[in-house]
Amino acid sequence: MSANTEAKKSHSGSAKILGSASSAILELAIFHPVDTISKRLMSNQTKITSVEQFKKVVASKSLYAGLNFNIYYKLFQRVYKYSGQSFVKEWIDRNTNIQSRSIKNAVAGSLIGIGEIALLPLDVLKIKMQTNPDAFKGKGVFNVVKEHGIRSLYSGAGWTAARNAPGSFALFGANSFAQEYILKIRDDETPTWGQNFFTSIFGASASLIVSAPLDVIKTRIQNKNFGSSESGFNIIKQTLKNEGITAFFKGLTPKLLTTGPKLVFSFALAQSFIPMFDKLLSKKD
Repeated sequence: MSANTEAKKSHSGSAKILGSASSAILELAIFHPVDTISKRLMSNQTKITSVEQFKKVVASKSLYAGLNFNIYYKLFQRVYKYSGQSFVKEWIDRNTNIQSRSIKNAVAGSLIGIGEIALLPLDVLKIKMQTNPDAFKGKGVFNVVKEHGIRSLYSGAGWTAARNAPGSFALFGANSFAQEYILKIRDDETPTWGQNFFTSIFGASASLIVSAPLDVIKTRIQNKNFGSSESGFNIIKQTLKNEGITAFFKGLTPKLLTTGPKLVFSFALAQSFIPMFDKLLSKKD
């Protein structure tokens, strides 16, 4: 795997959006059922001791539940996250004295991660459809907002921001660290697809492990019926009491085996598609 050396320049905004959107579409087409399995495992509060119990938790309802919301959520989220992080990183390059490429990428990722709460309503609706479709019985989205208020679609906002900040810090930081210190890719080089895939494994694994406990809390808040007022701190208390501290890493192994490849796939594609689209668009100019 060898990197292509070229003068370092910022990719165009159009290339960033097209590259990120393309990775999101391909990710959705392949991995939505995997995402549903992961969310149902995190929401489950009982021990799974047999294949029958696993099937009941994971596959009792369609694995494509919530796809209608996920299409919009994932498209906006990946464009915002992957293209937005590079915009923030470029701002850090111009306005700070931070020298470490890994730290600059990690900080930019963390700031962008916090801002993802703007897309939280779509995520809340997706998770409820995946794990608790009964919450929608006799209700459409507009009825939910009318009955419970717009705040019901922002349930778990604080916990989402708390999860996203370290998760995105680890995703972009570990990916950049692997490029810089393991593969020795210089800042003026464009990584190959193989190199992006390799370093994305480091980024995705670090992100999923670091954010696992807060992701469990966030998911359990958001899978409850609309109007539920149970706090994240109460969920922590009840989880420790009834399931023990290991519950905060419930589903981590399946998540690394399921969500991990999904994140590696989309992140590596975005990193490869953005320079590809940039070259294609520059040829037209």
